[in-house]
Amino acid sequence: MIYDLVLKIGYDYPSEVKDARHILRVRPRAGRGQEVGATQVTIVPRPDEQTAERDFFGNALDHLLLLPPHAALSVTMKTRVTVARAAPDLAKTPTVVAVRATAARLRDPGPGGAMHFLGPSRLVRLGETFTAYGEEAMDDDAPIGEALLAFSKRIKADFKYAPGATTVDTPAEEAFARREGVCQDFAHVMIASLRGIGIPAAYVSGFLRTEPPKGRPRLEGADAMHAWVDVWLGEEIGWMGFDPTNAMVTLDDHIVAAVGRDYSDVAPIDGVLITAGPQKTRHSVDVVPVKA
Repeated sequence: MIYDLVLKIGYDYPSEVKDARHILRVRPRAGRGQEVGATQVTIVPRPDEQTAERDFFGNALDHLLLLPPHAALSVTMKTRVTVARAAPDLAKTPTVVAVRATAARLRDPGPGGAMHFLGPSRLVRLGETFTAYGEEAMDDDAPIGEALLAFSKRIKADFKYAPGATTVDTPAEEAFARREGVCQDFAHVMIASLRGIGIPAAYVSGFLRTEPPKGRPRLEGADAMHAWVDVWLGEEIGWMGFDPTNAMVTLDDHIVAAVGRDYSDVAPIDGVLITAGPQKTRHSVDVVPVKA
């Protein structure tokens, strides 16, 4: 599937801002069934400095410096992405217990090492509650692919999708206690539960097809940047994506932007600035299928 993708993020400040610094993570990643064409990122006002680099996990970053006073900031990203992921045979994946045993021996400290996704992180703190939830959901003797899809369906059933119920800083344990939230919270809960039982799990930010194929329901989270979970299924298979918000394996409807330990690693925009009062934000995503 080929998509034309447009992301728009905007901020209106209550008083003028100057000497602002930002990090953007809005450019889609290439690899694992995804090809990215020429990407255009437009910032208004125009930055005094803009540099590009990759972070430890290989995500594309844009570092911005804006010196003149400004009352608003807008970021627009446009690109074309080709996605082609074959549907996996979940029944032929290793058992849960086999993946746990292999993960316990991981020692690769490099960017691709799954060991980085086994422990706690800023927004995913492990604990008995998550471990118990993961142990109850994941049968040790089941093929892990089937178990993870079933776990995704359980999270969708157990939690209410409620935009505005949480914020980007809400820790996983709070979302779990409330049993409601958005895609970020669903992903954090799944990640904390899987790490609690020794299965590497990563947070993925990205985009969803805006309009579904005829006869299929619209996916939750399609109007904004979305989040799901990459799970390590052993050395032979590697990583596979699962979307607990929509209870599905991630295939051609999902476009990957960034991967990290939790949302704090992949936030589309971070920044340091000084202003007074609450700022207003705007955020829209348009994912248009070009052809199959």
